[in-house]
Amino acid sequence: MTTSLVTDYEHGISAIDAQFHRPRRAAIHLIVEDGKMALVDTGTTSSISGVISTIEEKNLSAEDVHYIILTHIHLDHAGGASECMRRFPNAKLVVHPRGARHMADPDKLVAGAIAVYGKAAFERVYGEIRPIDRQRIIEASDESRIELNGRSLLFIDTPGHARHHNCIYDEQSNAFFTGDTFGVSYRELDVSGIEFVFPTTTPVQFDPSAAHASLDRIMRFNPEFAFLTHYSRISHLHRHVESMHNLIDAHVKIARSAGTDHNGHDDRFTTISSALQSLLLQRIRKHGSRLPEAEITALISSDVKLNTQGLEHWLDHAN
Repeated sequence: MTTSLVTDYEHGISAIDAQFHRPRRAAIHLIVEDGKMALVDTGTTSSISGVISTIEEKNLSAEDVHYIILTHIHLDHAGGASECMRRFPNAKLVVHPRGARHMADPDKLVAGAIAVYGKAAFERVYGEIRPIDRQRIIEASDESRIELNGRSLLFIDTPGHARHHNCIYDEQSNAFFTGDTFGVSYRELDVSGIEFVFPTTTPVQFDPSAAHASLDRIMRFNPEFAFLTHYSRISHLHRHVESMHNLIDAHVKIARSAGTDHNGHDDRFTTISSALQSLLLQRIRKHGSRLPEAEITALISSDVKLNTQGLEHWLDHAN
């Protein structure tokens, strides 16, 4: 079943649109195993009403949500976690050990986001983020597992995008829930069933060497699918992993070139963002997309900005 809000896949997996800024930008993944549920990533506080509605439409109960799983704690993935814990009384929060303390005491996380967006914009987009009881938090270390009604979910540590990032392998579907580790892929850019995937180098912990290693680690499982937060299921992973490696290197090359350019380019941010937009537009056209350039630009503009910020931070802190 596919609606404007929900896409149902095999093996009890559904993508719920988090309605983050625009349709189909961020997905919350619901896993149902014989009436018991887990959510992978949460969107923001305002996303949770859509989750509640989806659960009700499936004739399931909020009391049967057993786990809220965060791939990492960036707020487009984790901003709705405290609201989930309030609305789902039997749920445990499962998070990377590096992120757990920020869920129990989110003051620094909130302060950092307010510094970027401003208080009014932060409150409008993310709402209230409350501390989560430490007794309800499970720290998912590398190669740990949880059981959802007998269904095993394996956590592997996948830095590169963030040092507090896990990917979750579901053997039943032979798929990974990859957060941002396997990049970004918007369904509007699909051409003849083939997706376009590109990296996210969002600040402040981009590490290209770790990003390459995490992709290779995922592929050692030979998964059939990856469920990306931005946006949902992709296949053709052996094809996409090569493109991801290539594009990570291309991002790094652009950043390094801008960092050492003495030909009058005073605005490093503008130099990098312009080069990234040109790179992605060229690759999207090569992929076969016939969308108008203005529409492609609108789809990727936020990612270009965030990727540029991440590359600038990496340039300033890599050595």
